[in-house]
Amino acid sequence: MAQRKIDVVLDSVKRLIRIGATSNLVNLLQKQHPADLAQVFTALPERDRATSFSVLVERNSRLAMEALSELGPEAGAALLGGRSAEDIAKLLHELPSDDAAAIIDYLPEDVSAAVLELVQKRPGDELGDLLEYPEQTAGRIMNPKVFALSEDMTVGEAISALQGSRDVEMVFYLYVVDARRHLVGVVSLRRLLLVPPSTPLKRIMTSDISSVRVDTDQEEVARIVASYNLLAIPVVDEENKLVGVITVDDVIDVIKDEATEDIYRLAGVSSDERVFTPATESLRKRFPWLVVNLATAFLAAGVVGLFQGAISRWVALAVYMPIVAGMGGNAATQTLTVIVRGLALGELTWENSRKALLKEVLVGVGNGIATGLIAAVVVWAFNGDWSLGALLFLAMIANLFVAGASGTLIPLGLRAMKVDPALASTVFITTFTDVCGFFSFLGLGTLFIRYFHKAV
Repeated sequence: MAQRKIDVVLDSVKRLIRIGATSNLVNLLQKQHPADLAQVFTALPERDRATSFSVLVERNSRLAMEALSELGPEAGAALLGGRSAEDIAKLLHELPSDDAAAIIDYLPEDVSAAVLELVQKRPGDELGDLLEYPEQTAGRIMNPKVFALSEDMTVGEAISALQGSRDVEMVFYLYVVDARRHLVGVVSLRRLLLVPPSTPLKRIMTSDISSVRVDTDQEEVARIVASYNLLAIPVVDEENKLVGVITVDDVIDVIKDEATEDIYRLAGVSSDERVFTPATESLRKRFPWLVVNLATAFLAAGVVGLFQGAISRWVALAVYMPIVAGMGGNAATQTLTVIVRGLALGELTWENSRKALLKEVLVGVGNGIATGLIAAVVVWAFNGDWSLGALLFLAMIANLFVAGASGTLIPLGLRAMKVDPALASTVFITTFTDVCGFFSFLGLGTLFIRYFHKAV
């Protein structure tokens, strides 16, 4: 739906809620696509959002839950939070089990436990089975309703079986299993329709098939699907038995969530914080990282304190000192972004890390020479002091070298220690570039005062 139409619907929903026209409100909501409803719910004030969702649930619970699923698990859980565990468990069965499992993860702990207990009481319940897998794994995000064909079938029998199946999410790929449900091959729907009905599936299936285990990290699943341009990927257990399928729409959600998480962590922000998270909660989540940054700032200040004598003799050092540290921090952030992305996508490993380090160091030195020359010319033009320009030039090269090296080695080191590189790299790199920037600039300044005292 175009944004203009969504704005019209949004204004209408607000007006209907204000005048209490519930029937008209339900009729309007039922005419919208779930994805469009999700946009409308997002834009509504919290009270109006709860009201419109509640009236829609009473008349069309399936549409309401589909819209809630489009909102995302966190926002969806917030809308369900005020309901009883019995009501939530009932509503969640309107959704695919993988979407329902994601929402349960974001419910308050007491509500989540109660819902989980209700779900697990139902024998053979797919939602309960999914919740037994660890979070952010293939088993947790897969759809257990996967269409599988016996390897002993003919093409004609397979087509008949497909026509008789009414609860299949995706049939671009038809998975072939043996008598014990071991995954043995895959057949495309196109291939199935182009061969004679009497052809055995064994003859047309592809045995070389990409699959993931239930305990595979969801980020690795997304990487495999993206690398091989798959529309879906089968999920198998430790015995290679087919237990589910992950479709490309789920992978897109994973990529979006992982990218959001990395961006937030690079800035020292909790991955579950949003624009309208309560101020007190945002304060609580951001404060610890700011304390860490404060500690590193004192460390940098301590380095400056070591050179108070030099600064008092050459006051211009205090004026241009922040330039070196600032440029180092910016260069390190550029390197860090590239390296963290390379690690996330599997492009960067220990085997090729030396090549990446050399490249980033060369880029750092090259940028240091280029920006240092510009800075030196500007300083000479404004101050008429060649020695100050030369000092800035040399310090810039040194600190951008440090930026390239630390921006590569720190995330690699954190990955080796099983720590998310996006979580803590920024704090360490800021410390390195600030400390090294001040030390190189002021240290060289001290030497310049000694040997070029008359010039300064």
